[in-house]
Amino acid sequence: MPKNSPATKEKLPVKRAEYSPFELLRREMNSLFDNFFRGFDVWPSWEKFGVGTFTPKVDVKESDKEITVSAELPGIDDKDLDVSLTKDTLTIKGEKKQEKEDKGKDYYRMERSYGSFTRTIPLPAEIDTDKVKAEFKKGVLTVSLPKTAKAIKETKKIPVKAE
Repeated sequence: MPKNSPATKEKLPVKRAEYSPFELLRREMNSLFDNFFRGFDVWPSWEKFGVGTFTPKVDVKESDKEITVSAELPGIDDKDLDVSLTKDTLTIKGEKKQEKEDKGKDYYRMERSYGSFTRTIPLPAEIDTDKVKAEFKKGVLTVSLPKTAKAIKETKKIPVKAE
């Protein structure tokens, strides 16, 4: 292609940041880290090293009559859980303590891991606090939060018209 052709890079409008050596370095570093951690759960957390905080996975489902919150809490005992409810939030707190001892003829290994978490979930409707139930089964906490009659009544369905 001739040097003065409109398709050469000299003639195309280009943002200056794209040719900045620092911008190119930043892109390369981001790409390097993205490729390195691809396939792992997420970026490494201190929990994997045995200390710190962790964030359990939480699902929130809402129906006409209730809100259901499910939290995955593997390795946590029910006595280490604290579930509390205020006017408009549900808070789940917990602590994970784990010790693993392994003895062999020529070795001894002791691993300890500790971590705590707090999850606060905003509630979109008024809850009937007298009917709230929490169940912990096989590492999954399920909290059923029935809506008050007033909250159920105030819900208004809005029809959607398609053109």
